Amino acid sequence: MPDQPSHKPPAPAAGEAPAELRADARRNRERLLEAAREVFSAQGVDAPMSAVARRAGVGVATLYRRFPTRSALVTAAFEDQLAVCATVFEEAMADPDPGHGLYALLEKVCTTVVTDRGFETVFIAGFPEALDYDRERAVAEERLSLLVRRARDAGQLREDFDPADIPLLLLAVSGLAAQPPETALPAARRLLTYLFQSFQAHPPSRPGPLPPAPPVDLAGLHRPLPVR
Repeated sequence: MPDQPSHKPPAPAAGEAPAELRADARRNRERLLEAAREVFSAQGVDAPMSAVARRAGVGVATLYRRFPTRSALVTAAFEDQLAVCATVFEEAMADPDPGHGLYALLEKVCTTVVTDRGFETVFIAGFPEALDYDRERAVAEERLSLLVRRARDAGQLREDFDPADIPLLLLAVSGLAAQPPETALPAARRLLTYLFQSFQAHPPSRPGPLPPAPPVDLAGLHRPLPVR
């Protein structure tokens, strides 16, 4: 007797592109990725996978069908941020003016860190070992050191400037992420402008105007972190 045709829709093939998934499957996938970005940004990438599933409103089994490993989920969730990281370094390395290239990179990183918690997770926090984050961070640090060395050699940075000063800047800026965007963004730009002027080998005697001061006061320092 011939096989009866199945009335069940075929399961997506392994590696099938998201666009080829059914509409409901695509919605599940996007919910999972959005939930992963929120949970990992708030709790770190070691947060329980069950927390991601709960945030997305799906079962853990659904999560693992879509993303069988934590590494697969983290990579997919922060794909856009990883692309931004790669782009800002490429643009800075290609800039014929090393001082401008370094400043443009820092401006992009500082402003994005305070407006996109996912970018902060990628650029500052650590990924699981399976993603070889140590190697990626080593490459980023090597590129930063090269940018600093080129700017120093061009006489644009003070001789005692150290690449370790950049993580200090990023730590200071990342603390602004708890502020609302209308405060965090101008604050990050103003702080970077202040500091980069002090980084210069020959700062102008009458530097240009700073970006506008952010609407923040001492009371704003105690604003609670947003609930996630």
